[in-house]
Amino acid sequence: MQTDVTQSASFYKLWAWLETNKKQVSWAAMGLLVVALVTWFWLWRQSEAEVNASEALSNVSSPQLGGAGARPDAAAAYLKVAASYPNSNAGLRAQLLAAGSLFVEGKYAEAQAQFEKFMREHRDSSFMAEALLGSAASLDAQGKTNEAMTAYKNIVEHHPNEYVAAQAKFALAGIYEAQNKPELARPLFEEITRTDPYGSLGSEAGMRSEELKIKYPNLFPPIPAPTNAAPLKFGTP
Repeated sequence: MQTDVTQSASFYKLWAWLETNKKQVSWAAMGLLVVALVTWFWLWRQSEAEVNASEALSNVSSPQLGGAGARPDAAAAYLKVAASYPNSNAGLRAQLLAAGSLFVEGKYAEAQAQFEKFMREHRDSSFMAEALLGSAASLDAQGKTNEAMTAYKNIVEHHPNEYVAAQAKFALAGIYEAQNKPELARPLFEEITRTDPYGSLGSEAGMRSEELKIKYPNLFPPIPAPTNAAPLKFGTP
């Protein structure tokens, strides 16, 4: 009974306070409503921008009707999407695809510039490893071997758990192979084969490793089979 009386008293006190402070309560409620509407509008705009960016990227990526292969102005089209939607995931992908298109076209210096621009502007992006690999490959394609090797090693060291690490190792092994350093190339090929046994990269690495084994038999002697069997003893103990 005492509890009911206490609750009733609290209710009437609250009601009295609301009656006294109607204006303040009204303004507070209006403020909360405005905040909610602004938040909803911002989220809607973000979602709408992401959808538009994805659609624009899809339009560029799709092959043109009646033709085959990538469109000749692909890099410029991707850069346009990236500039129009700079804060969207699709915009970031478009920037990387633009760099990749330049690489495919043989414009390695321009591709490197785009990859490095992405790295400067989006340091926290989940696509950073891909940009690093693209930059390294662009250096490699330009014949800047030492710089490319440093870039590949940086990927292996700082992104060891990402798939690009295997690609960087493969490229690095290829450079060692070209430099007639099979003793450095083969361990990398073997490591890729172990970590990607069913993938195309692992299969290629396995074949390259075997080719080195055949080409340089003296560098890779066969491992003797372990002899774990105990020697036989004859006669009485």
